[in-house]
Amino acid sequence: MQAVRLHETGGPEKLRLEEIPTPEAGAGETVVRVHAAALNHRDVFITRGLYPNIVLPRTLGADCCGEAGGAEVVVDPTIGWGGDERVWKPDATILGVPLDGTFAQFVVVPQENVHPKPQHLSVEEAAALPLGGVTAYRAMFVRGKLQAGETVLITGVGGGVQTFALLYAKAVGARTVVTSSRDGKLERAKALGADVAINYATTPDWHKAVKAAVGAVDLAIDSAGGDSFAKALSVVRPGGRAVTYGGTSGDASLKMFPIFWHQLSIFGTSMGSPADFKAMLAFVSEHRIRPIVDRVYELAEIKSAMQRMDDALQFGKIVLRIPQ
Repeated sequence: MQAVRLHETGGPEKLRLEEIPTPEAGAGETVVRVHAAALNHRDVFITRGLYPNIVLPRTLGADCCGEAGGAEVVVDPTIGWGGDERVWKPDATILGVPLDGTFAQFVVVPQENVHPKPQHLSVEEAAALPLGGVTAYRAMFVRGKLQAGETVLITGVGGGVQTFALLYAKAVGARTVVTSSRDGKLERAKALGADVAINYATTPDWHKAVKAAVGAVDLAIDSAGGDSFAKALSVVRPGGRAVTYGGTSGDASLKMFPIFWHQLSIFGTSMGSPADFKAMLAFVSEHRIRPIVDRVYELAEIKSAMQRMDDALQFGKIVLRIPQ
């Protein structure tokens, strides 16, 4: 079969499209014929060696929609979460490092990780859903406890997870404040229902602009860390919540007094449990949510697709079409 493989780190240019043996299912496993797969920032990080537990060579990719047993399916990319809903087991893994992933014509996964594709989604939309969709669902509802009528701050809108967060917030009737460094992404977010949109590049004190616009927020969702997370905390109302699922801007330097004086709740989150994944699929189906697909590339165009993601040009998810 054809697969996108990484034999050495050094950036997306090190990726190779090559022929490898088609995998076979073991006990309790299923072979999924992949029709479309989606990129995540972790794929770029892996090519640069900026991700733990990298074992090479490896087929990249965590997200996919495909076919198994004659039915259209999506795959939960988190393998072996464990029995504790609060946190995954230390030996839990994910497709696309340390396990072979979805940038291939076939992928082998545990049977319990295979789920029916939401009927209202196209193959490309469904491929865009798994990792970003479940990460946003857990951040917003399991950890963040977002309710209808509340106000949520979503920093860095335009990436996959934050775009899902916007769609989910609007689906439940929450007010949304979004930030980005690109006006084009802010316009797209407003078209999707964002109530307030602020360019943090042209408004360095964007947190003050948030306060001027809405007063305070009930929930903040952030993946950047660093200065972004510190400013996000400053606009959370007393008794409010903040959720972080990343640290692309590095560690945050936080003022402790506002945290304890305002009795803020800060939650970390990553991926989602099997129960989260099933709940996310049900939520997406109930609210007829359609993932935002930025652009579709052929599998052989993987380097161009990865470069678009690395340059942060996308709004929503970048998808690969897999040859059949």
